[in-house]
Amino acid sequence: MRSRDANAEAVDEPGRTRPAAEQAATVCGLVLAAGGGRRFGGVKQLSPLAGRPLLEHALAAMGAASVARFAVVLGAWAGEVLDAVDLHGAEPVQCHDWSEGQAASLRAGVASLSDADAVIVTLGDQPLISADAIDRVAAARSGGADGVRATYGGRPGHPILLERSLLDRVPGLRGDTGARELLAEADLASVDCEDVAEPTDVDTPAGLAELERRLDRDWADGTAGG
Repeated sequence: MRSRDANAEAVDEPGRTRPAAEQAATVCGLVLAAGGGRRFGGVKQLSPLAGRPLLEHALAAMGAASVARFAVVLGAWAGEVLDAVDLHGAEPVQCHDWSEGQAASLRAGVASLSDADAVIVTLGDQPLISADAIDRVAAARSGGADGVRATYGGRPGHPILLERSLLDRVPGLRGDTGARELLAEADLASVDCEDVAEPTDVDTPAGLAELERRLDRDWADGTAGG
């Protein structure tokens, strides 16, 4: 992966006019949440965190971000999720091949957003990715890069923005690597999001319980985010 720092590119230089195509670009959002929660041992999407289902945190963030529209990809437990979770305006997309891995979810989600010039991807089990991080990644788009990804202390994470040059290659992805093989060869801009989000994955009940305890401590100390 070739990377460039996009922090300085997020704000136009004085006197610079963005090209008309850049001004009119349609940027959509995509939340991937189709997994069966094998390591979690149950319906991870519905497990409560801070008073609402885990998945709803990611949906609320994307719903508050400045994207034209967004989709959520569901697979395992799709019916239960639709009955129990506020989608915050997301368009639900069912991935029947969810057991294949993340590539199948990405294919289904990108296909549902075929009118997009770029798609910002987040994960349903990362509840601390904020709308501010999503908007920062979107604002860091640059004409020459294939995409933009958030970094945390220099380490890459989500959100990830895929430009059309990468979206057109998504149908060929297979397995559980998601867009990893695309990103490895891509020219990506990067933007630091450590001050507005945290890329914590919830993979196990113990991890969820620890995150709940930490959020409780942060609320008590007055340091928890909104």
